[in-house]
Amino acid sequence: MHVPHFHRRDLLKGAAAFAPMVVAGRAFAAPQADSRMLVVFLRGAYDAANVIAPTGSDFYHQSRPTIALGKPDALDPKAPLALDADWSLHPALKDSIYPLWQARQVAFVPFAGTDDMSRSHFETQDTIELGQPIGGHRDYGSGFMARLAQTLGRGDKPIAFTDQLPLCFRGGADPIPNLALANVGKPIDPRQAKLIESMYAGQQIGTSDLGRSVAEGFQVRDMVFKTLDEEMKAAGRGAVSTKGFELSAQRIGTLMREQFNLAFVDVGGWDTHVNQGGATGYLADRIGELGRGLAGFVTAIGPKAWQKTTVVVVSEFGRTFHENGDRGTDHGHGSVYWVMSGGLAGGRMVGAQVAIAQATLNQNRDLPVLTDYRSLIGGLTMRQFGLGADRVGALFPGARPVDLKLI
Repeated sequence: MHVPHFHRRDLLKGAAAFAPMVVAGRAFAAPQADSRMLVVFLRGAYDAANVIAPTGSDFYHQSRPTIALGKPDALDPKAPLALDADWSLHPALKDSIYPLWQARQVAFVPFAGTDDMSRSHFETQDTIELGQPIGGHRDYGSGFMARLAQTLGRGDKPIAFTDQLPLCFRGGADPIPNLALANVGKPIDPRQAKLIESMYAGQQIGTSDLGRSVAEGFQVRDMVFKTLDEEMKAAGRGAVSTKGFELSAQRIGTLMREQFNLAFVDVGGWDTHVNQGGATGYLADRIGELGRGLAGFVTAIGPKAWQKTTVVVVSEFGRTFHENGDRGTDHGHGSVYWVMSGGLAGGRMVGAQVAIAQATLNQNRDLPVLTDYRSLIGGLTMRQFGLGADRVGALFPGARPVDLKLI
């Protein structure tokens, strides 16, 4: 059944500030000892080549005379950290992601992405979130994570940690809750809640009872607040950060440990056309915040749940391999995706690779795509949730899953 576009966001209009989660037809039962997956979408196309950088290539340094990372140097705190003979990690991730690399709990997939060549943020983001073949009719009522939730069946507990329901979670038999964690406040006064509920009592959209949806929305909001409030009090002494994604990621970890097993969050600010920076600067600051947020998520979800949790970090496309005249980079193609888990066989670069040179660039400007994102995520879901090839085929039509032996 297609869920109308207005069913999630336009339903309450003026009441939205009081009831940001409207959840119909879903029961939030106690979590089971099952697998979890979080997809982190870096909207804006992060410059992967300056985060997981091919520092072993002279061509890399020639292509980026002002923004390239230097060679690894254990005595230089601003130097990147060697991952292998060819690749290095940005120094802003030294205290957050590098320890996970050393523990084999993160792997990087270079030359990853989609065959969408539009270089349009919006079109390519839609391509990834829909997970449908390029060139055919696009069904905007069927996102790949909604299909995954439907495939997992009644035991799934999905959520989008976003201000609006993302395209990837549209569709399916039941509405998916979405919540911008930065906006979670104290529970609404019960008298106000009853007043708002009464406004929608007896009203229907299709087979959905709006009054019941509003009431369930308040119940889930109160549950979320209680969980976060208890976590804040337990941590104490300022242990929980108050900065953007760092705070949100810790909250996500808390909620996924206790309530949800399939989640999506997006992080913006990656469109670095001008003054991108190298070891320091704008991109370094953004990637540092992302790394600390992800490390906070790992801490918050706890070691037991982390063993059965997979985090996949994606972006709509990479950026030009050559820096531009404004000391930045422009819209490109291939990227580097991240896979993280406490049960990962990581600490390595995985997937097909090619020596980076002018002749191997896509259209003489970008990293090529050698690992399709649908094949990558399809292979991960097969291992993570024990799905058969036929079920993954329904999840990503026309894509063959690739098993990188990470899980």
